[in-house]
Amino acid sequence: MNDKKTSRLRRAAKTRATISRLKATRLTVHRTNLHIYAQVIDATGQKVLASASTAEKELRAGVKNGGNAAAAAEVGKRIAERAKAAGVTDVAFDRAGFAYHGRIKALADAAREAGLKF
Repeated sequence: MNDKKTSRLRRAAKTRATISRLKATRLTVHRTNLHIYAQVIDATGQKVLASASTAEKELRAGVKNGGNAAAAAEVGKRIAERAKAAGVTDVAFDRAGFAYHGRIKALADAAREAGLKF
């Protein structure tokens, strides 16, 4: 059965296979209707080096709605700061099969502006 989730996960698997072959640290994102989540995962895929999301208490207080582009941009800025604090500047962007548009694009652009290279 080819529903939306299965198709998205199939697209994500191809991207993750390429990133694992490159042995690159990856910035992965996950999007739900209410929130957006970002993690920086080391090259082995075993350890989360940094994470940020709109579900965090201090960010929930600052943004009215976690499911919009403005909130995603704030998460992008935070994940870049935390990744740099963990000593990571170069990452591969793993959009997890989501279209590079809207909130995903806003997060990526904000992370680039804050100093992450991908």
